[in-house]
Amino acid sequence: MIFEFCIMRFKIKIPLLEREIKSLSAEIERLKNPQNLDLSSTGLDELREENARLKYRLNILKKSLQEERSYSSKSMTNVNQRLQEIFGDAISVAYPDLENAPLAVTPNQQAKFGDYQCNSAMAMAQMMKAKGLKVNPREIAEKIVQNIPDNELIERTEIAGPGFINVHLKKTFVSKLLTNLLVNGVQPPPLDRKQKVIVDFSSPNIAKEMHVGHLRSTIIGESVCRLFEFIGHEVLRLNHVGDWGTQFGMLIAHLQDKFPNYLSVSPPIGDLQAFYKESKKRFDDEEEFKKRAYQCVVRLQSKDPDFIKAWNLICDVSRNEFQKVYDCLGIRIIERGESYYMDMMADVVKEFEEKGLVELDEGRKIVFAPGQSIPLTVVKSDGGYTYDTSDLAALRQRLFDEKADVIIYVTDSGQAGHFQLVFAAGQMIGWYDPKVTRVEHAGFGVVLGEDKKKFKTRSGDTVRLMDLLKEGLKRSMDKLKEKGRDKVLTPEELMQAQQAVAFGCIKYADLSHNRINDYIFSFDKMLDDRGNTAAYLLYAFTRIRSIARLANIEEAALRKAAETCEILLEHEKEWKLGKCILRFPEILQKMVDDLLLHTLCDYLYELATTFTEFYDSCYCVEKDRQTGEVVKVNMWRMLLCEATAVIMAKGFDLLGLNPVQRM
Repeated sequence: MIFEFCIMRFKIKIPLLEREIKSLSAEIERLKNPQNLDLSSTGLDELREENARLKYRLNILKKSLQEERSYSSKSMTNVNQRLQEIFGDAISVAYPDLENAPLAVTPNQQAKFGDYQCNSAMAMAQMMKAKGLKVNPREIAEKIVQNIPDNELIERTEIAGPGFINVHLKKTFVSKLLTNLLVNGVQPPPLDRKQKVIVDFSSPNIAKEMHVGHLRSTIIGESVCRLFEFIGHEVLRLNHVGDWGTQFGMLIAHLQDKFPNYLSVSPPIGDLQAFYKESKKRFDDEEEFKKRAYQCVVRLQSKDPDFIKAWNLICDVSRNEFQKVYDCLGIRIIERGESYYMDMMADVVKEFEEKGLVELDEGRKIVFAPGQSIPLTVVKSDGGYTYDTSDLAALRQRLFDEKADVIIYVTDSGQAGHFQLVFAAGQMIGWYDPKVTRVEHAGFGVVLGEDKKKFKTRSGDTVRLMDLLKEGLKRSMDKLKEKGRDKVLTPEELMQAQQAVAFGCIKYADLSHNRINDYIFSFDKMLDDRGNTAAYLLYAFTRIRSIARLANIEEAALRKAAETCEILLEHEKEWKLGKCILRFPEILQKMVDDLLLHTLCDYLYELATTFTEFYDSCYCVEKDRQTGEVVKVNMWRMLLCEATAVIMAKGFDLLGLNPVQRM
């Protein structure tokens, strides 16, 4: 009954608060408009006072609404965001005439200066100086602090230096959030609106094997999808494979010669890469074959059933090879190649023509987008379409048919210029407004060998991705045997550990680097169990998970303790770990904003090292030195162990890593 009463209370109170906030906001906007004011009868000072009073009331209502929502929510609280709201409201009350006042709240790097820091005062002083007002930043900081209302977060504030505001959090607040995490699990922050997100990634070419160049797109794209899915959005994962074009005429002609009965008997194409190289050599050397290849293209584009079947056979062989890689890396993706958009291209060209945006250039049809010096070629001089046309058709389909709110293209940085042209053309023709719809290219650098040159085999060939994964499995098994894990793990556990380490290390080595930069691929570094590597984190996670098991504490006992035991944070290492755990929602928000996944890797490494500091300083389980029997369990510390583990597990999940119970 009490729970039902609380739910009813929230259902009634929140709409009332929202209505009052809307009413006050409208009144403030009315007072901003001089036409609504009778300045002859109302003094300017009185108006300012009224405006400040309304804003103060509005901020109090917003705070009340936020507290009602957070109280009724199982979601994790973004502490940084809550502090920004508090300081933002204080700044607007203290300086109501300062439009777009800068808001900067960051975690403090040194514990002696508090937990967070607001650095807005200095930037505000610069803004005022530009308007001819000379104000000391420290005075600004003092006025901001004076207008901070009582709240559940802040224990106290201190002004330091030229105007830094150091913030000390309440231990009871942090403890309450940790309890919420343990009782409800790792829940994403509240979502204002569920969005449709499309991520275009991996994108290999049919008839060519996936190579190391596809590694980054595949791994980064998968993690971006996992991030947006966890946040609560609807995600469509698209594999924009190269499955159309002139090369298919060449491949079909070679198929007809090598396997003339392909229509009735499935051709045994074992090595598609070799098959492609053979057909390419004939295309370059044999004029008659080249002519026939072009004829095959025409027959394919006219959708001749026999040629469509040949094309499907070649595509299926490729798909099977791609799937082996995707299975190893745990990738979920829907294929929607260039061929999917073929029938849409004529309409795209027609739309640009009807709006007078197409120019003729030596038989080509080109489109210049505003601010771009290079045009898009939408129709070639021979009447064929291009990658430009295909990508425009894909963009249009995703915006209008899929009704996407966010579209992210994960490809190498070399394609940044191309996508800039495509996006600019889409905006020019009115397909989307970048202020409403987020369309973004998440570019990345190349994979380098340890010689800091483009990653190649010794013979100079591009490294096949499947060969790379097999080498990872071999090396991870060598590492496990070197540590003697084959002596204590069952064969099944050893194989699970081998795969977790091999594929986890390959993924993490990529994701832990800023995607914008090139990175050096080194099995030795990624398999090192020291430093910021998957090997270190996976071993650390396994050790944390083993603490409760070694103390003979059942999962049910931990769950009950989470509901009944207060998490004490008196020791400095307990406090440091508790705050670190609760920064997870801040990390998520940063990644959503900039799509830089190394932020999560850095955070997980910081969490693991902070936990080690805590575990070395704070006894969780005390044992008898003679017998080894457990004599005391500090349950609140066991709960900190559990909170660390559940955050690490969710972080691993977002990165596509699969930790195992024993390693």
